[in-house]
Amino acid sequence: MDFLKNFFSKHSGLSFKKELKNILGFKPGNISLYKTALTHRSVREGADENNERLEYLGDAVLSALIADYLFKRYPYKEEGFLTEMRSKMVNRQQLNEIAIRMGLKKITLYNKLDGSLKISQIFGNTLESLVGAIYLDHGYKKAGKWVLQTIILPHMFMDDLENLEINHKNKLYGWANKHGKVLEFETLDEKLENGRRLFTVAAMVDGRNIAEGKAFNKKDASQIAAQIAVDKLGIINADSIAEEEDEQKTEP
Repeated sequence: MDFLKNFFSKHSGLSFKKELKNILGFKPGNISLYKTALTHRSVREGADENNERLEYLGDAVLSALIADYLFKRYPYKEEGFLTEMRSKMVNRQQLNEIAIRMGLKKITLYNKLDGSLKISQIFGNTLESLVGAIYLDHGYKKAGKWVLQTIILPHMFMDDLENLEINHKNKLYGWANKHGKVLEFETLDEKLENGRRLFTVAAMVDGRNIAEGKAFNKKDASQIAAQIAVDKLGIINADSIAEEEDEQKTEP
């Protein structure tokens, strides 16, 4: 395919190294490591040729670095708050938007003709892969400094994140517990689409299918289903109305 030839030739040229250095802010050592980190499975299937293994590593490294950052920033906050904040900071949609703003989309190798990739968060995944590459290339300390200066400080506004509600599954579980409902997430379908597994997950309330979500992993699919269910059930409005009614009943 012509577009793949163009991509791979770009990856081997000086322009790629220059763009990579601009994003990193330093000269990469093992350039092949970064080429792998920026290569999506849609163009190379081999486990040693695409970024899925580095994404796995980078996800763990990024999570640890953010946990360390939050632990030091909020010395008196409890575990629940810290866990929720970390979830907000590593939210896939947010990481995807940050990656695009950083310019990763321009140098990531992926199949642009694959329409199914439009619903995925491949650039956020690529950002995690890049963190994994930096960790292997320069070590934990360098990776920590890069994450702080390149991801957290310029893109993550802590005051806003503290007030942000993004875990729709937790919100739905809270609603279900409050109203005596049984909430379960059931995988309805799993199929191969352009070489990748696409999952369909349903949010089931008392055995009834309320909403469905599709994504290339079960976690994202269940979050999408939960978000649709929250909107469909009007949970926020319903709870706020109920609280107002309770307050009115208690007023003299």
